[in-house]
Amino acid sequence: MQYRKNRLGEDISLLGYGCMRFTKKGNSIDLDKAEKELMAAIDAGVNYLDTAYIYGGSEVAVGEILSHNQVREKVNIATKLPQYLIGSRKAIDNYFNEALKRLQTSYIDYYLMHMLTDIASWRKLCALGIEDWIAEKKASGQIRQIGFSFHGNTDMFLQILDAYDWDFCQIQ
Repeated sequence: MQYRKNRLGEDISLLGYGCMRFTKKGNSIDLDKAEKELMAAIDAGVNYLDTAYIYGGSEVAVGEILSHNQVREKVNIATKLPQYLIGSRKAIDNYFNEALKRLQTSYIDYYLMHMLTDIASWRKLCALGIEDWIAEKKASGQIRQIGFSFHGNTDMFLQILDAYDWDFCQIQ
């Protein structure tokens, strides 16, 4: 596996593992198959796992697999705040705390503002106090790196990029 350094100087695998589309068994994730696939990726050196609050059962599956195999410390978990569902500061906390519970962890390595498409979405979060919230979570160690996933045009990307001192971004 090849790696690059993040802002903290840590090795991040060039190939990440997307956890949005685990195989289903009926209406649920086929946990046995997901575990075999995810553990094969980790054994091959993949250390960046991407999930999100809205990826139907993905956070729970990732948490169970990492806990069952005792490999949490070998990987970097990326998950996302569904910013489009946020209407209050309390909601930010609720979604974050639920992600921690689902993932069976006390911290998130890479936390993203999910699907920012325009600067107005970021400004809405700022009005709710997201910048102070991020600072608190980073200071406590509950969030190690902060970023956003982007689903928009170049002009909006540049505006969002310049609006905050992001650690990283993920582009659709």
